[in-house]
Amino acid sequence: MRKLIVSAWMTLDGFVAGPNDEMEWLLVDEAMNNYESNLMRTADTLFLGRATYQGFAGHWPKVAQDPTAVKEEVAYAHQVNAMHKIVFSKTLKHVEWINSRLVETLRPEEIRDMKQEPGRDMVIYGSLSIVRTLMQFGLIDEYQLLVHPVVLGSGKPLWPDVKEKMTLKCIQTQLFPSGVVLLSYQPVK
Repeated sequence: MRKLIVSAWMTLDGFVAGPNDEMEWLLVDEAMNNYESNLMRTADTLFLGRATYQGFAGHWPKVAQDPTAVKEEVAYAHQVNAMHKIVFSKTLKHVEWINSRLVETLRPEEIRDMKQEPGRDMVIYGSLSIVRTLMQFGLIDEYQLLVHPVVLGSGKPLWPDVKEKMTLKCIQTQLFPSGVVLLSYQPVK
C-alpha cells in the first residue's frame, strides 16, 4: 500500500510561514537537500494546493532548464517535474505543469483508492488546507517535520484546527548540520 506523507518545514513554535507567508527563516544545507531528493525517490505523486502549485510550477520547470543552476537542484527539478501532481483548487481553471491534474473537490474515498493503487508513495508539501482536510479523515500515514531552530512568535500554524487529540509514534529523528531536526511520526491507530 502506498503511503501518504506530509513533509513540512516549520519553526520551533509550530509555524510553517510568517504572517505574510514569509519564508526567509528557512535554513538549508546539503544534508537537507539529500533528504529531499531521497524523499522524492520514494514517491511518484505530489499533492499540492493552489498557492504551492503556483510557486512550484513557476520555479522547478525553469530550474530544470537553467544551465547556471546547481547540479543537485537541476536533478531535484527533474524529479519533481516527472512526478504526477494532483492540484486541489476551487479557483484554478486549468494547470499547465507537465503531469499535473486539477481536482476541485477533495474526496476521501478517492484518496483511499489512490493509496491502494500500485506505485510509490505520495507526498504533500505546504498546502495547509489540504493537510488539515486529510488529517480530519485520517488519511495521512506519516508526518516528516523539519523543525528549524527559529521562533517566529506569529505566522501560519501547522496545527490550528485540531479538535481531537492525535497520538503519534516517532519513527525517525535526524539532526542536520544547519541545526534543523527531522522528526518523523506515524499516527497511532
